[in-house]
Amino acid sequence: MAVLGIDIGGTKIAAGMVEKGGHLLASVVAPTRAANGYEVSIAQLYTAIDQLIREEISAIGICAPGPLNPKTGVVINPPNLPGWRDVPLAELVERRYKIRCRVENDANAAGLAEALMGAGRGFGTVFYATLSTGVGAGIIINGKIYHGKNGAAAEGGHVTIDYRSEAVCNCGSRGCIEVLASGTAMTRRASGLIGEYPASVLGAEPVTAEAIGRAAAAGDPLGLRILEETAEMLGAWLGSMISLLDPDVIVIGGGVAQIGEPLFSRLRRITPGRTINQFASETPIVPAQLGSDAGIIGAAAAVDGI
Repeated sequence: MAVLGIDIGGTKIAAGMVEKGGHLLASVVAPTRAANGYEVSIAQLYTAIDQLIREEISAIGICAPGPLNPKTGVVINPPNLPGWRDVPLAELVERRYKIRCRVENDANAAGLAEALMGAGRGFGTVFYATLSTGVGAGIIINGKIYHGKNGAAAEGGHVTIDYRSEAVCNCGSRGCIEVLASGTAMTRRASGLIGEYPASVLGAEPVTAEAIGRAAAAGDPLGLRILEETAEMLGAWLGSMISLLDPDVIVIGGGVAQIGEPLFSRLRRITPGRTINQFASETPIVPAQLGSDAGIIGAAAAVDGI
């Protein structure tokens, strides 16, 4: 038997057949077409499922951006899925396919996959962070997602590190780590400073987090400035997470993590100095291993404990 794992994103829907041990047997990718509204994007979801559904599929696990309630399977109102307001997704899928379905937050699912089969394997408490367009987080304890009372735990991207900041997050708060240190924030700051660094290589190509990482690795002053500032903010945030959770390991994925060692070496240096936890320097901070398959595998694991 296998489980169908589906990762719904703002731009694409990735689906795969996953067997015990997290092995991906087959996969498909379809555009979400989110800008066209709910009816179009949920039809894209059904199209992806239709391509993989088989008699041997025992359950369907779906991860999606929050806010959502994993206990009820309702997607509440994710900003990058226009029109998805209070959608009873688990119920809709179960009714259509007559198969058990579970819906999980995308960062939680990716964190679960990394804890069970990726960089967090063998560790008891895993704090997972995904750094990309936004900042997501998942807390995995002994192979189980920590959901909290209402299923709304681990919204780590909306932890404020500077309540006086002029930067207002999409959630309405000031100084969330998401609005200050996501890939979007990095590119925004770099683009605004290019005029002060006329010799920067970042002025000659589209500014992305990976381009900033390459520039920093080459010694570009603007690239180094953005990387240092971002690492300082992320280090403060991760230090607070260590003070709160005392995790066995911190696993970081997402596009910003593709910067690699220039980022991770700074985080390992900065983070222990931003927490009261005297053992923080012994807490590994490591890159995620499962890449773009983490959501599919995690969604499958969340529904059937693969």
